[in-house]
Amino acid sequence: MMDWTDRHCRVFHRHITRHTWLYTEMVTTGALVYGDVERHLRYDGVEHPVALQLGGSDPADLAKSAKLGEQWGYDEINLNCGCPSERVQKGAFGACLMGEPQLVADCVKAMRDAVSIDVTVKHRIGIDYNEEYGFVRDFIGTIADAGCKTFIVHARNAVLKGLSPKENREIPPLRYEVAYQLKREFPELEIIINGGIKTDEEIALHLQHVDGVMLGREAYHNPWVMANWDRRFYGDADAPLKTRVQVLEAMVPYIGEQLRLYGQHGLKLNSITRHMLGIMSGLPGARAFRQLLSDPKMLAGADPALLLQAAARMPVAA
Repeated sequence: MMDWTDRHCRVFHRHITRHTWLYTEMVTTGALVYGDVERHLRYDGVEHPVALQLGGSDPADLAKSAKLGEQWGYDEINLNCGCPSERVQKGAFGACLMGEPQLVADCVKAMRDAVSIDVTVKHRIGIDYNEEYGFVRDFIGTIADAGCKTFIVHARNAVLKGLSPKENREIPPLRYEVAYQLKREFPELEIIINGGIKTDEEIALHLQHVDGVMLGREAYHNPWVMANWDRRFYGDADAPLKTRVQVLEAMVPYIGEQLRLYGQHGLKLNSITRHMLGIMSGLPGARAFRQLLSDPKMLAGADPALLLQAAARMPVAA
């Protein structure tokens, strides 16, 4: 989800669901230890609960980065052990870390010693073509011994050589039963399943076997899938039943303020509105909505009201 779930995207998603946990895009330890901390960790208070996802493999650097995340007010620190991209592999982190469970355990322990908030791990169920259950079982067992209690399980293998990140999301088969088995074997751990899940009905089915469900690309491309989660999955009977247009209306003042604060630093209208292109997905007129929000001439005006102009073109109430 690199370059997708940035702070603007998360504010938008928070206006759809107020209880769902949101995760940052992966932030490398190098960016925090040696780079612009404010640029990478800045977020809006409305985003809570929000987790900072880190990429790295050096325990000391991860501890420093986790501490920064806690100081900035994040609610959870998540270590990425699932990204299969070559760029991430060259940095010796992401999915390749699954081949070094003791190193991951050392990283988790260093972070847990540095912060008081939860430290969690997101990972695959195997690397390359090793589909033995014992591989992921032993990985989780080693990390759990270091104190990690929550594991987000992308239920596919990560093929480190020969497949692109996109192919790694499509070609290795989904094996949800592996995550289910992990929950049975480690009942004391929180097991959250991820990968290929798109509907509330699928979420409800998985929740019969595991503790939680994570959606990535589906929540991004079809954000309205989250509209009923507060009521259905968090038991919040008082959660407001918003319309899509009401969500867009709530974003207009936020966009105006962000452009005022950061426009001189290069922030453009489409840097925020690009995350909202899918909110009308499945409705008549959704294509015209996307086209208007993607029109360079219209975007050049830097007017947040463009969101409402686009919504007004919808032939049915949204």
